[in-house]
Amino acid sequence: MSMFKILYKNRVVLLSLFVIGYSLSVQANDETKGPNGEQATPYTQVSLTQDQQDQVKTKNYTAAILMHSTSDWSNALIAGAKDLFSSLNIKVVAVTDAEFDANKQKTDVETIMAMKPDILIALVVDPVSGAAAFRPAVQQGSKLVLISNLPTGFVHGKDYAGIVTDDLFEMGKIAADLIANAVGPQGKVGFIYHDASYYVTNQRDKAVLTSLKNHYPNIEIVAKRGIANANDGEAIASALITQYPDINAIYAPWDSIAEGVVSATRAAGRKDIKVVTMDLGAANALDMAKGRNVAGIVTDLPYDLGKTLARMGALSKLGVDTPAFVTVSASGVTRDNLASAWQKSLRREAPKSVIKALDQ
Repeated sequence: MSMFKILYKNRVVLLSLFVIGYSLSVQANDETKGPNGEQATPYTQVSLTQDQQDQVKTKNYTAAILMHSTSDWSNALIAGAKDLFSSLNIKVVAVTDAEFDANKQKTDVETIMAMKPDILIALVVDPVSGAAAFRPAVQQGSKLVLISNLPTGFVHGKDYAGIVTDDLFEMGKIAADLIANAVGPQGKVGFIYHDASYYVTNQRDKAVLTSLKNHYPNIEIVAKRGIANANDGEAIASALITQYPDINAIYAPWDSIAEGVVSATRAAGRKDIKVVTMDLGAANALDMAKGRNVAGIVTDLPYDLGKTLARMGALSKLGVDTPAFVTVSASGVTRDNLASAWQKSLRREAPKSVIKALDQ
């Protein structure tokens, strides 16, 4: 995705992504629940009837999409939303990229408000400042559909139509399965987790640990290392390999960090150390296709997530009650299904270099 690639300019900027009053919980009964304990509604249950579609097509609604960053994941989500909007005769008047900057996102919202869009799709960078930034747009009449993050104090049905996100426990469980497949029932694993208050990565990491403990108790986590700067993946992995030379695998919380981990394994001459991570990225996919270190990747369905967000917005404009919390499913990627998984997730063919490597 790379939903969590943090942008660094002249110096490291650790973004204040504090989720105040909002904790997406990985429950003991292996379920991902919403901010107030809501049961998740599967994305496949969000749909418009033919009559509702016909109604929307006559309204000439407009929409805007406010993203947190640019990536393969973001582009696929935007494509899904645009395709669904187009089928409903809803014009997308703006697409923005906040570059993980809450102040820039505030400016984006102010600019878009002048266009008075009927529907807003947004991944709010900072829940606290985002609440102040988005509230005027909601008060102006835009129906807000949220990607993952909930602005502080926002109330479902009043301030937003719903949240659509990944099934985070499912992602963690799949990652644990991929680790077990890579190292066997008694492997030794180095665990790199996101050391910042960002609930999606925090909950995914927690779910991996929970699933390993519950389902693979003989796999040993020999060390846990936090990471805040995505550029530190290689340094952290190098230290792990040096300190624990008998390590069999390393878990990385998302794809750009995994790229650094892979670089560390190569520098150490350790082709035997397997890497498991979240989110599809071209570099890791190529490493996997070549049969090197990357053994497993967990991917979600950003294109379908985008379509679901658009459906939620259209239903909300019609005055239809929409679920508070909707989740999109995930799947595991190995070399055997890499090409098809890339197509299913991002709705485009894998890079030519990946396809070529798979054919060799």
